[in-house]
Amino acid sequence: MLKLIALVTMIIDHIGVVIIKSIPSALKPIMTLGTRQISLYALFRIVGRIAFPLYVFLLVEGFLHTHDRKKYGINLLAFAVISEIPWNLEHTGTLLYKEQNVFFTLFFGYVGICCYERFKDDNLKKLLSLSALFAIAFVFKADYGAIGYSFILFMYIMREDKITKSLIGSCFFSLQPVILMSFLLMSLYNGERGFIKGKVLKYLFYIAYPLHVFVLYLIKLRYIGYS
Repeated sequence: MLKLIALVTMIIDHIGVVIIKSIPSALKPIMTLGTRQISLYALFRIVGRIAFPLYVFLLVEGFLHTHDRKKYGINLLAFAVISEIPWNLEHTGTLLYKEQNVFFTLFFGYVGICCYERFKDDNLKKLLSLSALFAIAFVFKADYGAIGYSFILFMYIMREDKITKSLIGSCFFSLQPVILMSFLLMSLYNGERGFIKGKVLKYLFYIAYPLHVFVLYLIKLRYIGYS
């Protein structure tokens, strides 16, 4: 269920960025929350903020429970490469874009977790490897960047402390209140595998990322266009 919520909220976020942002009327306020006026575009982005922390939580769970950590990492890297073409098309209408898709962020974070475990008894190697990955994530400009990479490591290291993880984890994203919803959903996880079983459903959730990104590109190309 957490995978499904993460997928839906991510798609909502991307619809906001790619489609809704291009509609002038969607940028006008439609409601007020406290002293803040909220547009339809902002509403899509607010809901979308729930997705990334959930995906990171699922990544950590995947690392802890997978039977083949090497294959898990290869899958992340493979779909990062596959997703790059639709990701670039979605943002620029061309095959070039200065930032890379979020699968690369997840991959760097996953490798960081592996290094953390591999060198847990050697602080120097652990520091050097994690710092190198931080620099790569920063220079590579993967989605959420070095902050996203650091958040993944934080979520792994603090995985047993739910309260501290929730309070400090929210600070990674400028204290956005909606991020707390992600942590609330995580707290409801009972540690058991849900309805997503078997390789077909497993890889459908991988494929959903580049597929929905490409569909949004086609919609924008057809109805809005790229300047």
